[in-house]
Amino acid sequence: MEKIYPQKLRIGDEVRIIAPSRSMAIISKETREIANKRFADLGLKLSFGKHIEESDEFISSSIKSRIEDFHDAFSNKNVKAVITAIGGFNSNQLLRYLDWDLIKENPKIFCGYSDITALNNAILAKTGLVSYSGPHYSTFGQELYFDYTLEYFKKCLFSDELFEIEPSEEWSDDMWYKNQKERNLIKNDGFLVINEGKALGTLLGANLCTFNLLQGTEYFPEFPENTILFVEDDEMSNAVTFDRDLQSLIHLPEFESVKGIVIGRFQNASQMTNELLIKIIKTKKELNNLPVIANVDFGHTDPKITFPVGGEVSLEVRNGEIKLSISKH
Repeated sequence: MEKIYPQKLRIGDEVRIIAPSRSMAIISKETREIANKRFADLGLKLSFGKHIEESDEFISSSIKSRIEDFHDAFSNKNVKAVITAIGGFNSNQLLRYLDWDLIKENPKIFCGYSDITALNNAILAKTGLVSYSGPHYSTFGQELYFDYTLEYFKKCLFSDELFEIEPSEEWSDDMWYKNQKERNLIKNDGFLVINEGKALGTLLGANLCTFNLLQGTEYFPEFPENTILFVEDDEMSNAVTFDRDLQSLIHLPEFESVKGIVIGRFQNASQMTNELLIKIIKTKKELNNLPVIANVDFGHTDPKITFPVGGEVSLEVRNGEIKLSISKH
């Protein structure tokens, strides 16, 4: 399938916020005010889906409501980007009800992470449209230490220029949304080299356990001849679950097309250590000749990069030195 790259953002563009997973009702007034100002400072105009405040016993809204907001956002010619309010657990409920022709005929930026991985990869599989794993609307509500996240959001969504991914100076895994002033910053030791090598290819993946929900369905993207997997997991993950989820991908016949793996930073609750992660990778002979790096700034810690699901990425690891670049996005 031929890939479609959406137009980049420009000052004055309208951005639509929708909630295809959890409801926006759980986002505090303070967080919203900060997020709204950040988008305004970027020169972007926000609009909101009609049903984003609905909330049921699953802290979500009906499939019908979420589909209506999704379709309205893509059919509206004034909307240039669609950004998710927050993540959750149930965006894969929408896949059978989405109008894929509508999405393909109205290509635009679609951005979110975590549970939104199901939508990112299904959109690519069904339409060829490149979408983006990156901050939610709620993520923009961080008052402090947002510069790195914002920098890579702009590099990926406002420009066509190649950009290199450099490690952040500090990172956090705190509940900033409960206390904006008291943050626990951790010095970043940089990316972790597990296997050296060189690869250039199409970027697939994001949240690993969500990505795996698509296996065996029409919504799982084909692995091009040269594929580089970006994978991460949240606080519900640990060494055992990450190992078996990764093994599940390795068992796929198309895994032979994978030429490199980039792993996002784990949350503290996962109790994943560098030693455990290295052992997991080194025990899988299928990975012996692939460049593999970890502790990259994406996933459920902050800050986080924005990257294109379906875009082109290069990874070179030589003598302990890493060059990670997003070329076509």
